Amino acid sequence: VQLQASGGGLAQAGDSLQLSCAASGRTFSTLVMSWFRQVPGKEREFVAATNWNGGSFDLADSVKGRFAIYRDNDKSAVYLQVNSVKPEDTAVYYCAAGLTWRDRRTPEELHWWGQGTQVTVSS
Repeated sequence: VQLQASGGGLAQAGDSLQLSCAASGRTFSTLVMSWFRQVPGKEREFVAATNWNGGSFDLADSVKGRFAIYRDNDKSAVYLQVNSVKPEDTAVYYCAAGLTWRDRRTPEELHWWGQGTQVTVSS
């Protein structure tokens, strides 16, 4: 599976962004898709996940009410809608794919990763 993340950039606090992750190389609808973020010197942090058909999703407490995850299996893509951004949301955002729902929050268990897209939020 190849994953390509995009949509990051510079934003001001309160803005909205949409991050995209395009997948290829495997039947996309079989994959659990997750988003993580990482800042220098810290561990990769789980942000959101969606199951194979988008019927189930999981959000980190830190982003509930502001972020949303959804997928389009026809386009082999997963999206992270980022609303009301805060400076503490500044990070490199990664999409990842795995095969089981129970592993959605565990980086070590996710088999495929995109290259990351930088989100920088100014106050």
